[in-house]
Amino acid sequence: MAEGRRDPPLHPLLSLPPASKRPCLRPAPRGPGPGPGHGSGLSASRHRSPESLLDCAAKAVAEKWAFERVEERFERIPEPVQRRIVYWSFPRNEKEICMYSSFQCRVAGEESPAAATATSGSGGAGSGAPTAASTAATTAAAAAVGTSGAVGTGDALPFRRGIKLLETGCVENVLQVGFHLSGTVTEPASPSEPEVTHKVAISFDRCKITSVTCGCGNRDIFYCAHVVALSLYRIRKPEQVKLRLPISETLFQMNRDQLQKLVQYLITAHHTEVLPTAQKLADEILSSNSEINQVHGAPDPTAGASIDDDNCWHLDEDQVREQVKQFLSQGGYYGSGKQLNSMFAKVREMLRMRDSNGARMLTLITEQFMADPRLSLWRQQGTGMTDKCRQLWDELGALWVCVVLNPHCKGEAKSGWVKQLKKWSDMDVCPLEDGNYGSELPNITNALPQSHLAQDSLSRPRRTVFSRAVEACSLHWQGSHLQRIISSDYYMSASYHRDQDRLLFNPQGLPLWLDHVPTACARVDALRSHGYSREALRLAVAIINTLRLLQQREMDIYKHQKKELLQRGLTTTTNLEGWVGHPLDPIGCLFATLTETCRVDDDSTMDTGDGEARSPVYQHVPVWGSSDGGESYLTLALEVTLMGMGQQRIMPEGLYAQDKVCRNEEQIVAKLQELELDELLVQTLRKQALQLLEAGPFSGLGEVIHRESVPMHTFTKYLFSALLPHDTDLAYKVALRAMRLPVLESSVGSGDVGHPHHGISIVPSRYPRWFTLGHLESQQCELASTMLTAAKGDMLRLRTVLEAIQKNIHSSSLIYKLAQDAFKIATPADSPADITLLNVALELGLQVMRMTLSTLNWRRREMVRWLVTCATEVGLRALVSILQGWYTLFTPTEATSIVAATVMSHNTILRLSLDYPQREELASCARTLALQCAMKDPQNCALSALTLCEKDHIAFETAYQIVIDAASTGMTYSQLFTIARYMEHRGYPLRSFKLASLAMTHLNLAYNQDTHPAINDVLWACALSHSLGKNELAAIIPLVVKSVHCATVLSDILRRCTMTAPGLAGIPGRRNSGKLMSTDKAPLRQLLDATISAYINTTHSRLTHISPRHYGEFIEFLSKARETFLLAQDGHIQFAQFIDNLKQIYKGKKKLMMLVRERFG
Repeated sequence: MAEGRRDPPLHPLLSLPPASKRPCLRPAPRGPGPGPGHGSGLSASRHRSPESLLDCAAKAVAEKWAFERVEERFERIPEPVQRRIVYWSFPRNEKEICMYSSFQCRVAGEESPAAATATSGSGGAGSGAPTAASTAATTAAAAAVGTSGAVGTGDALPFRRGIKLLETGCVENVLQVGFHLSGTVTEPASPSEPEVTHKVAISFDRCKITSVTCGCGNRDIFYCAHVVALSLYRIRKPEQVKLRLPISETLFQMNRDQLQKLVQYLITAHHTEVLPTAQKLADEILSSNSEINQVHGAPDPTAGASIDDDNCWHLDEDQVREQVKQFLSQGGYYGSGKQLNSMFAKVREMLRMRDSNGARMLTLITEQFMADPRLSLWRQQGTGMTDKCRQLWDELGALWVCVVLNPHCKGEAKSGWVKQLKKWSDMDVCPLEDGNYGSELPNITNALPQSHLAQDSLSRPRRTVFSRAVEACSLHWQGSHLQRIISSDYYMSASYHRDQDRLLFNPQGLPLWLDHVPTACARVDALRSHGYSREALRLAVAIINTLRLLQQREMDIYKHQKKELLQRGLTTTTNLEGWVGHPLDPIGCLFATLTETCRVDDDSTMDTGDGEARSPVYQHVPVWGSSDGGESYLTLALEVTLMGMGQQRIMPEGLYAQDKVCRNEEQIVAKLQELELDELLVQTLRKQALQLLEAGPFSGLGEVIHRESVPMHTFTKYLFSALLPHDTDLAYKVALRAMRLPVLESSVGSGDVGHPHHGISIVPSRYPRWFTLGHLESQQCELASTMLTAAKGDMLRLRTVLEAIQKNIHSSSLIYKLAQDAFKIATPADSPADITLLNVALELGLQVMRMTLSTLNWRRREMVRWLVTCATEVGLRALVSILQGWYTLFTPTEATSIVAATVMSHNTILRLSLDYPQREELASCARTLALQCAMKDPQNCALSALTLCEKDHIAFETAYQIVIDAASTGMTYSQLFTIARYMEHRGYPLRSFKLASLAMTHLNLAYNQDTHPAINDVLWACALSHSLGKNELAAIIPLVVKSVHCATVLSDILRRCTMTAPGLAGIPGRRNSGKLMSTDKAPLRQLLDATISAYINTTHSRLTHISPRHYGEFIEFLSKARETFLLAQDGHIQFAQFIDNLKQIYKGKKKLMMLVRERFG
């Protein structure tokens, strides 16, 4: 492979061929006409003849010079020379045709630095089978996106359809006249469409298609399948194309008669189309004063472009605008974002091919982005744009940085871009760089000292998504040191070199590039994006050597300050801005640049368009000029990624900026997981992990970190999993160090404001402006869970991990999740339980109980039940422990109704297989808990305590006494009624009566509460008293009369007491007379009087606000009252007097009194 050879140093970058130069993917065969090799079938020949000097010169001229310039330069051009220039002017690279006929088409390995030399050709080829390059382009198209915008596969793609049309012989009548190619392409008949033949015309100049016309009427950004078919026909079968010189040359050879005959035949063949135009032109030519006669010569559409014309591929600008506008209008849909990302990928592809349309297309896209009506709407409403939109804008800004950093960018082009970018940036609706939250990032062109950031946010300039591109316009490539770095693999020095206090080489003599890291990486991305992969690789290595040196210096400084920092327990951060989540994505850029040269390019890694993305395969490629023989680009990629991910950085402000940090971190970790770790990579991993642990303020894994430092949980989870099979101790050391989350610590020390800018906003709050805190805590939980899983069976490590969890995780729900995870891992279905991990789960569960004991948590009951289940799995001692220490874990209600009840259940006894002494020990603990809870909270725990103590007489009596003692003060009538019913059910009617009497003293039933929930309890209590005997009934009736003022309830009680004789319960030792009780004697006389009185009072109350619609109901109420009155000896007299009083008092209610007279006289 290319990286393994010791080639001579390349020329400096700026002396490379200009942007119009492109390597050929497939050498074009020789065409018809004079010239060596014509018709020789070189592709089939084993030995190729040297290319003729005529063809070499014609190829160079055809690619660089407009034909008009050739004509001006030479008075007479021989026809054979003209033919060869015209022949070689057609595009020769099928990949370019593919690029303009679909969205991004990527073949695995295409970005390899060796790709240019592998795909370029200088000689001709015959008309045999397609070359490997055309096959690669064909395969690439399978992963492209179709013209309709939807991701497609197979024959639906324009490029694939074009190939199929070509291979099935659908291309005919192909004619090349000068720089104009025409032909017909027949679309085969389908079940729904008949066969259709389309006329296709293509104009080209200097190996670029400059315009296309097709009869199919295709309206899209990209070429249709018919244009593809005709273009590939010309590339693959040039000997079958009739080649003619520009038509003006042919006309020049004709005499007057021949010209007249040509014109007349042409008009006859197309008289309906060209006759009006021909007559108009004839009239103008015959007029001596016409404009046409003032111009020398005549236009020739087949003679190629003029000198002044832009030499670029045909791109339908209107369609680009229309499609971007359409995609933006569908901003809320997943497909539209995918489409716009595909368009950005197309821009990058064009830049990589050094196609000027890349910047042109990006300008068109940006114009439509800036015209998006949602921008002004979001600004007016003060709301931020969606995450998908923000990501698209970020990519737009990054692409402009690549464009303006083009090493071959001309000064006038850069000036135009600066002007346009500033114009966009100055617009009010232009999105800000950090997601509309105000900027705090340093300028791209220099790394400002830390103190410069200590300025008020109001004084900082407004930074938009284009600010970095504007700043990048001031960067240049002319520095001699930079030129030597990117142009040679052998640029090194035997000693330190300085240039105006700027270190140029490291102690090993390797070149350094001391620049603001994201800016330096933007240079790498620009080189890579414009097809300078080898140069990008060299600069990336210099940047890594610089980062290594800086890291070592930071470690040396930290060693001298270590004692002081550890004593304070706090540290500042030395990094001005984070590289992860940065708008320029420096770490992702370096990783991609270094790994692309290590990709294994075989068919198994090609994108085949079947929707199944295959992981790339990498191999080690030695670093050129490296003093370490075991160093490869792959190890460098891993090292710099670990260094960047482990960088200590302050959490940025704003929701979007913080979310971007998390998202970018996950993306980088996903790339790292694609690497298959071998011995070399493991060595790099181990070395960098150790350095991060010892790196002090530079590292987020240092011994002490800033309070608002971005956590390392996601990154460390990868490190832990990668190191575990190779260095277990180091894996746990790194993971345990990363478990901390200082921002959640309650105290803020004086030294915690060491970062001047961030010191302003630090407050002793638990959540200081961290919008992604929930996500970060969940990542912390995942890291802990990963460690728990790995430590299964190792008691010492489990204890260490448990301590780290208890110290650093502050969310009860996450600790509960960890406890559940540990429980599941410890109790597999097909093997015995792991008791050490079970104990960890129990410890975590106990911590959750303590954390949530005095706070509201909707999952609390679930947590309590789970803890009992976990303790049951651990064993008897665990259950006894939680029963004895219940007051630190549970509320009294939870302890009695859930914990003790579950422990005493039959299922628990069977699960533990307990013998009698063990069962008694457990029952004794449960009864003790029940009594303690009843003492602490009798209202909610008394009934549960009585239930738990049923089988122990002393405990039961104690619980009953607790209830009696608490009845007068702390318990409600409903609680007492419930316990009273329980006592009756257990066979204690007298105790039940006592509790019911106590409950009656707490009750107050008003006259209109005839649906009160306590009515059933009152009726039950009276029935219980009646069944016990006359004395109990006599005792409870005064309580009823005092507490109940509802007439209907009192009459119901009275009726029930008169239906049967009292004392039917048969209490031992009592006699029962069996006689019904009279309402004229005590105790029912008191109840009857109270009932009559209640009816009278209720009647007057109802009549105060009665409405006509309630008259009928009121009459029925009086009827019930009469029944009660009649129970008394003089009841009919009392009722008659009562009615007379009503008639007198309420005589104004004539209709109602009329109804009363009708019913009661």
